[in-house]
Amino acid sequence: MTLTWTTKPFDALTLSELYALLQLRSEVFVVEQTCAFQDIDGQDQAAYHLLGHSETGELAAYTRLFGAGISYPEASIGRVVVSPKYRRYGLGRELLHESIGAIEALFGAQPIQIGAQLYLKGFYESFGFQQQGEGYLEDGIPHIHMIRA
Repeated sequence: MTLTWTTKPFDALTLSELYALLQLRSEVFVVEQTCAFQDIDGQDQAAYHLLGHSETGELAAYTRLFGAGISYPEASIGRVVVSPKYRRYGLGRELLHESIGAIEALFGAQPIQIGAQLYLKGFYESFGFQQQGEGYLEDGIPHIHMIRA
């Protein structure tokens, strides 16, 4: 499966793109993970949005990207999500690879921090992320801070 990747600041998103990314985040983070939380958190406007569209134009994968000093002291990747319809194609690996490349293109090579769900620790370690500190609960889900040097 081949995705078409685009990276846009908030103000360049079309209404359809914004709707699709909010719908996908809600589908996975709120409904699938049964987690009532404030997804629209006031940080989208400061983020770059990495969108991976399928051949049919559907949003299949998404992350939001931040420069250093916005979410964390380091640059960061958040809201990492692949649509349930497009799982099992290795798109999570492609999404993270594209996200790291976009961070480097936007802000230069530098450390990247994430707040990862604990069960994905091995996945992120395969990209060079290392756990920093103790785990914590976020919205009832075990998380860890990880940094890629």
